[in-house]
Amino acid sequence: MAGISHLARRFFGSLRPGGPSAIDAEWAEAQLLPDEVVLWRSMSRSDRRHAAGVARRVEVALGNEATRPVLAAALLHDVGKTEANLGTYGRVIATVSGAVIGRDPDIVKAWTRTRGFTRSVGLYLQHPRIGGDLLAMAGSDPLTEAWAREHHLPEDQWTIDPQLGAALKAADDD
Repeated sequence: MAGISHLARRFFGSLRPGGPSAIDAEWAEAQLLPDEVVLWRSMSRSDRRHAAGVARRVEVALGNEATRPVLAAALLHDVGKTEANLGTYGRVIATVSGAVIGRDPDIVKAWTRTRGFTRSVGLYLQHPRIGGDLLAMAGSDPLTEAWAREHHLPEDQWTIDPQLGAALKAADDD
């Protein structure tokens, strides 16, 4: 679970209107495969702004090791949130719900079998799996797909290079 300060920064950042700058949006799309660009554009403006910042920090931290798949991982790690179709306050409720139930897979799965807001919360809590599935269908690099699936897991459960994962995680938490 992300730290409280990270969640607070994300919440207040999401209240700021607008997406990434035109320069950051153009740069981001240049890092992505054509089907990944479609996914990127489906993300909310605030999620794209956040993701562009994450990718820029990863690029600085890793230098030449910030390959296209690594930058795509930074840009698209939260793409699964698009399926929940929740606004800022709905995401807050989903995050708190996830903290209370601990993302219990049986409960979350049951929520996705309902309708309305409860279904959206269940989908939101499954955004890593959903994002990985979307990236697999888009033909993304295995690293990009893996990071979407694993970015909320403890480090000892990552399948990607721990140095890359640490840089991606630090950039997301910043």
